[in-house]
Order: sequence, then structure tokens, then C-alpha cells
Amino acid sequence: MIRLNVSAHLAFRDFTLDAALDAEIDGVLALFGPSGSGKTTLLRVIAGLERAATGHVRFDGETWQDSAARSFVPPHRRGIGYVFQDARLFAHLSVNSNLLYGHRRTPASERRIVPDEVIRVLQLSPLLERRVEALSGGEKQRVALGRALLSCPRILLLDEPLTALDIARKDEVLPFIERVIDEFRLPAIYVSHAIDEVVRLARQIAFVSAGRIVACGPLEEITSRLDLRDYTSRLDAGAVIPVTVIGHDQANQLTRLGFPDGQLLAPHIDLPLGTAVRVLVRSRDVALSRVPPGQTSILNVLEGKVVAIDEPDGPQAHVLLDIGVPLWARIMKISVRELGLAPGVTAYALIKAVAVDRRSVGRPTSMDATPRP
Repeated sequence: MIRLNVSAHLAFRDFTLDAALDAEIDGVLALFGPSGSGKTTLLRVIAGLERAATGHVRFDGETWQDSAARSFVPPHRRGIGYVFQDARLFAHLSVNSNLLYGHRRTPASERRIVPDEVIRVLQLSPLLERRVEALSGGEKQRVALGRALLSCPRILLLDEPLTALDIARKDEVLPFIERVIDEFRLPAIYVSHAIDEVVRLARQIAFVSAGRIVACGPLEEITSRLDLRDYTSRLDAGAVIPVTVIGHDQANQLTRLGFPDGQLLAPHIDLPLGTAVRVLVRSRDVALSRVPPGQTSILNVLEGKVVAIDEPDGPQAHVLLDIGVPLWARIMKISVRELGLAPGVTAYALIKAVAVDRRSVGRPTSMDATPRP
């Protein structure tokens, strides 16, 4: 694991970044929060693009920036590969020349990543002779990712690389980001306000709000914390559950996913038995009952205990259940009263939708995903 320690203060006319981040990066660390919260500004500080920031940036035992000691390592000497929201390719160069731009400026002894491998992983061969203006938005981001890789970085910094793309292009590019992370085994920091992207890519998450880091840790733990519900609910987050593929129902095109003390049914996943994956269950997709429901079209009905109830301003409440793993339900406050929900009470969760994260295949999780017999 690589340790990143940042203490950064940077004041603008209408915004102040005052962030402290200390994380061991193993895979992808997501900087997650609403637009305008300071995610990109913090990433730019880490990259060395905000020299006016005070504080320090330390990466893998090296000090990149320390205002007290008046030390500053410029971006090109930090060993970073930066992918911007808008690709920022060189319009006067071909795709191939864009890819090789940073590679040619990297000392031969540091060229750990070779062009042929990047071209293969990102499927860029048909694009090599094209001009930038002839590329789609998704193709531009693939080239930008390849260019960042060929600078042979020590860490990838990805600043909302999908935000400018429509849904179809996002679906096109996201698997390539997954492949890059898997095949090149580089640590990465991924900025996003989309929980779906974070669940697919990240092992760790840092919540950013109003220029501050409000929490940082393993994805499953952070998304289950009651004290962070004010942040996660606004971003439509839910429970991230590590599961194991324990069966397939070919006739009904369903897959059974096991976790401690329970299981879920999901649309068929073409993965072998025993494969570890993660699922995202949004709080809006969970209804509650105090009694076992009768005949219902909802396939996933799980018994659990109410752990805590959060009732912020407004008509809705957030209920945390223990079903063997933490699970959130977002229901109306009037339903809390009418159902008599309180900590310790038994309730049944009716889960209307399960989103499976194929990205985490075979990856270790912070929870044992062994299903019950």
C-alpha cells in the first residue's frame, strides 16, 4: 500500500479548501461529494497544480509540497498521470502522437509501461492515425487515459473523466478504466459525484463537503455509518454489500448471491460459483414491513433488526437495519410511527432492485462474504 498524507488550505473569493486526508491507497481511492465541494481542487493540490496552497502533500514517503519548509516539487516530477474531465488532447497531433507525448519525455530507465500494452488494453489500434477532432467523446477519454499511462506514473489522478459524456459513452469508457486499474495495478484517485462509478471502481472512499474531508475509509464501512447519512442520502447512496455467487437459476435468468446470514436474487450474472462481487442497494429501493409479507412480486425479502433511525428535516427518515450486513431504507417519517419502528425491533426489508458490481470480481473485501448454509 502507498500512503498519501495531505493537509491543504487554499482560499478563493467564494470558497475555501481546508482539507486533511490521510489514506493508504490500495487500488482506487474515490474523492466523493457534490459538485462544488472541493474534490477537483484537492486533486489539483495533490498534482501540484495549485502552488498557492499552504500545508503539505506527502506521497509514499516523499514530500511533494510543504509550505512551512518552502519546498515544492513541480507536477512533472511527481510521477502522476492526470486525466481531466475534457481530455485536453493536443489537437494538432494524431492519436499516436498524443499517446507518445509523455512517453518520449520519460527517461528510458523509468518506462515501465510500453505503448503496445496500452494500445491493446484500451483497444486504440483503429484510432492511431486519426486526428483528435475526428474522435468521439468516449474515444478522446480513452486516448487521454492512454497518454496518462504512457507517462509511466506512480499514481493515476482521474478528475471526473466521465462527467462530460452521455450515458452511452460512459458505459463505453468505464470498462476501459476498470481494465486499466486491473492490468497495470497502479494506485489511483478517482473524483466523482456518481455513486455508481464509485462502487464499481473504488475500495476506499473519502467524503468531501464544503472543502473538507468529513470521512475516509473502506467503502462498505463508510456507506453504512449513521453519522454520514446527511451526506450519503443527498448523493443517492445506499448500502454496499460484499457477496459471493452461490447459484444460478437458468430457467428464470437469476443468480443467487450469498452474504453472512442471507442471500439476494439478482438478474443473471455470467460468473462462476464462488466468485466474490459487490452489490449496491439504494436506500430508495428498500421498503419495510413489520410482518412477513404475503404474496408479492418483490423477490428479495429479508428479516433484520432496526439498528438506528435518522430523522433529518423534511418528511423522510433513514432506517439502518442489520440483515447480517448493514442495509439502509429511506421511508416516510409517518411510516416510522405507524410501523412502530425503533432500535431493536424486527422488520422485514423488501428490496426492489439490486445493482451488481462486476468490477470487484475476485477482490478481497472488508467483510466475510461467506453465505449461510
